[in-house]
Amino acid sequence: MLTHIVMWRFKDEGEGRTKEENMEYVASRLLALRGVVPQLRGAVIGRDLLHSEKSWDMALTARFDSLEDMKAYRGHPAHTAVSEYVAKVTYDRAVIDFEED
Repeated sequence: MLTHIVMWRFKDEGEGRTKEENMEYVASRLLALRGVVPQLRGAVIGRDLLHSEKSWDMALTARFDSLEDMKAYRGHPAHTAVSEYVAKVTYDRAVIDFEED
């Protein structure tokens, strides 16, 4: 099993939406990929609760059977469309991909 975690910091405004509106929009679009991208085994969205200066605004945890499946997900047109939007409304991104023991 491969776990893919991505964290973002959102701009205060972007693409005609507020930060909160964009976070909601992105979360709904990412979660909608379940069942659309066959390689995606599970996806969970988390929003920051503490709002500290070191906090990230939102995170995605996604699971795949293999590294190849995650690469297929990244290249899927539905995921690409979401990623292009996310790039317009965020200013920072961190990611880690790891295999579970």
